[in-house]
Amino acid sequence: MTQAEDAPRILYIDDDDGLRRLVSRALERRGFRVDTAAGGVEGATMAADHPYDLVAVDHYMPGQDGLTTLQQLQKLPSPPPVIYVTGSEESRVAVAALKAGAIDYVVKTVGEEFFDLLTRAIDQGLTRVRMQAEKEQTEEQLRQSNERLQAMLTEVNHRVANSLQLVSAFVHMQARSVGNEEAKTALADTQRRIGAIAQVHRRLYTGHSVNKVDMVEYLASLLEEIGDTWSTPEAPRALTLSAEPLELGTDKAVAVGVIVNELVSNACKYAYGSTDTGEVRVQLRSEGDRFVLQVEDDGCGLPKDGSIKGTGLGSKLVSAMAATLKAAIDYDPGHAGVRATLVAAAA
Repeated sequence: MTQAEDAPRILYIDDDDGLRRLVSRALERRGFRVDTAAGGVEGATMAADHPYDLVAVDHYMPGQDGLTTLQQLQKLPSPPPVIYVTGSEESRVAVAALKAGAIDYVVKTVGEEFFDLLTRAIDQGLTRVRMQAEKEQTEEQLRQSNERLQAMLTEVNHRVANSLQLVSAFVHMQARSVGNEEAKTALADTQRRIGAIAQVHRRLYTGHSVNKVDMVEYLASLLEEIGDTWSTPEAPRALTLSAEPLELGTDKAVAVGVIVNELVSNACKYAYGSTDTGEVRVQLRSEGDRFVLQVEDDGCGLPKDGSIKGTGLGSKLVSAMAATLKAAIDYDPGHAGVRATLVAAAA
C-alpha cells in the first residue's frame, strides 16, 4: 500500500520481528508511513538520520532497553515525540518513561486492540505536537510583531523629540530677535514648556521602555533644567526632589512634567524676594493604584486677594493638565508658603 508523501512518518522500535510486521501493516492501513527497527541502537541511529514525526519504543529489548533508547532520542538536535510501549504490569516503567520525556505510553494487549490503542496515541501525540508547534509559531510571530512595534515607537519618539527640539530652537531665535521684555519672557516660558514635553519623548527612545517614563529620572532632570534657568548667585533657588520609583505612560508623564514645570517655575519667580535664598521641594509617591505629586515652598504664599501674578497662563496650563489626569490641584491654606497637591490614577 503506497502512502501519501505528506502522511506522518512513524518509526516503531521493537525486537519482536512478528509484532513489528503487524504494527507496520496496521499503521499503514490507517494512513501512516512506517519504518521499523529491531533494537534500540538501530532505532536511535535511524532517528538521527531521518526526520520522523513520531517514534514508538518498546521497553524490553536485549542489549539496549527502551529507557536508554529514549534518552538517546532526547539528545538528538530535533528530538521526535516518543510514545513508550510497555507490558500490562509495568506502570512503574511507564511513569519513568513519561518523566524521561515520552509524551504518552501504550500498554501491549492481544489482537487489534493494541493497534487501535497505538493508533489513538499516535494521533493524539501528533495533534499535541502540531498544536505546540502552532503555539510556538504564534508566540514567535507575536514577539517579532512586538519588536517591530517597539522599533516603530522608538523611532516615533525620536522624531517627536527632535521636532520639539527644533521648535524650541525656533522659539529661542524668536525670543532673541524681539525687543519687548514681556515678549522675551513669554517666549522663554514657552521654550521651557516645550522642553519639558520633549524630554519625555527623549527618555522614551533612550530608556528601557517605549511607552513608560521613569518619573524619578525625568523629574530630576527637569528640576535640574529649571534650576539652571532660575537659580542665580544673587537669588539662589534650591530645588529638591523626593520621589519613589514610579513609571507613567506618555500622556500622564507629559501632564505631570508640565505641572511641575509651571509650579516650580512660579515658585522660583514669585515665592521669594529677588535677592533672597529659597527652597522649592517636589515630592512624588505611590499610594496603591494612585500617585501623589506635591510641590511646595516656604515663601510669601498666594496673594490674599486671590489675584494672579504674571499672565495667568501657567495656572491655566496647570489646571488643564490636571484635568487630563482626571484630577485637580489642591492648595493647602494652612501651609506658610504654597503647597500644591495632586492625586491621580497611575494606570
